[in-house]
Amino acid sequence: MSSNQGERPVISLLGTTALLFEAPGDLELTTQQRIWALAIEAGKWPEAGEAVPGMNNMMLTFSTPPRDLSALRVRLLAAWDHCSALPLEGRIIDLPVIYGGDDFGPHMADVVAHTGLSIDDIVELHSAPLYPVYALGSHPGFCYLGGMDPRIATPRRKVPITNLPGGAVSIGGVQTGVSASAGPSGWNTIGRTTMSFFDLAQDPPILCAPGDLVRFRVERVIR
Repeated sequence: MSSNQGERPVISLLGTTALLFEAPGDLELTTQQRIWALAIEAGKWPEAGEAVPGMNNMMLTFSTPPRDLSALRVRLLAAWDHCSALPLEGRIIDLPVIYGGDDFGPHMADVVAHTGLSIDDIVELHSAPLYPVYALGSHPGFCYLGGMDPRIATPRRKVPITNLPGGAVSIGGVQTGVSASAGPSGWNTIGRTTMSFFDLAQDPPILCAPGDLVRFRVERVIR
C-alpha cells in the first residue's frame, strides 16, 4: 500500500476516449508496482481499449466512451485499494557512458553549479544505483527511471534544447533518463551512451521494459 494513505488518486478525462489515473504520493517503487498491477487488471475490463502505465499514473482508453463515468471511477478506486505491489523481474542492462565534455555532457557545468558538487562526485553518485525502469513514454524507447540520488537533482532547463542527440544521459528534476532518439528536451545532459534504445529492425524494437534495471557504467569522464 502507498505510504500516503490520507491521499486519494486523481482521475481526470482525456477527451472522450480516455482517462488518466494519477496515484498519490511520490516516486516510490511500491507505488509504481501497484500501477503495474492496476494496468493489468483494468486492461482486461470489457470497456477498456488499452491500459498504459506511466510514471505513477495510468492512461485507460475506451473501446467506446463509457455511459456512466461515475461507476467507472468507483471501480478504478476499488481496484486501486485492492492492488498489491507487483514486482517485475526484468533484466539488468549495462549502459556505457562518457560523462562530461561539450560533445557528451554539455550541461554538466549547470549540474555542478546547482548542486555544488564536483564532476567526479556527480559521476559517482549518478552511476552508483541500479535504476528500476518505471515506465516507457515521451518518445519510443524512452525509459522513466526511479532511484536517482537526490543530491544530484537539478531543475529542468528554462529554455529547452531543440535537438538533443539520441543516447543523451540527462537529469530532469529528481529523475534521470536516456534519450532514445534525437529531439527536443528540457533536461540537463551530463553524458552520452552508444546503446540503441529503439530499433525497428530488432525484435522487440524497444530495449527496455518496465521492471528492468539500468546501470550506468562509467566509460570515461571528460573534465
